[in-house]
Amino acid sequence: MKKIERALISLTDKSGIEGFAKELTDLGIEILSTGGTAKKMRDNGIHVTDVSEFTGFPEMLDGRVKTLHPLIHGGILNQRENDDHQQQCKKHGIKPIDIVAVNLYAFSSTVADPACTLADAIENIDIGGPTLLRASAKNFRDVTVIVDPADYPQVISEIKATGNTSLKTRFKLAVKVFQLTSSYDTTIADWLVKVDVDENPYFAGE
Repeated sequence: MKKIERALISLTDKSGIEGFAKELTDLGIEILSTGGTAKKMRDNGIHVTDVSEFTGFPEMLDGRVKTLHPLIHGGILNQRENDDHQQQCKKHGIKPIDIVAVNLYAFSSTVADPACTLADAIENIDIGGPTLLRASAKNFRDVTVIVDPADYPQVISEIKATGNTSLKTRFKLAVKVFQLTSSYDTTIADWLVKVDVDENPYFAGE
């Protein structure tokens, strides 16, 4: 079993991240992160590599594009036992990302505010997060994906024991991802379908 080398952590719910990240770094695992998550870890003395430094490409478009990059998604989606994938990764300098810990923009909390506008809602539709999660869950054969801080202890325990998590654990965590992203998209669709395009000022002057 291949040992875990690298984790990408980008969280809205940062509860428990200090302990989890410290355990990872103590195990020699490199951490990639962005924005407030990276700051919180650094504030707790944890070494973090910014995603922009890792990719050589800056965060842009007011944060709409952070992790949408081949070095990130190639690192997640490559099949470790596929020789052709590994040759392509070597050719393009793609390094494996073995753990992805992500949770999503709080869309439901945003739209619960009566003052929320359609523009506010749109800016709180997470794009990078679900993309990272779905990529990681698809490749659960090789990637441990975490959406719930309650799963941190089991992940750390298994890594300490074997250098990686078990395939069964990775599968169970992947199922959680698809449950979450399905619910997330349903919440967005249920809110958007109630928007009156004839009355909403967002569409004025079209």
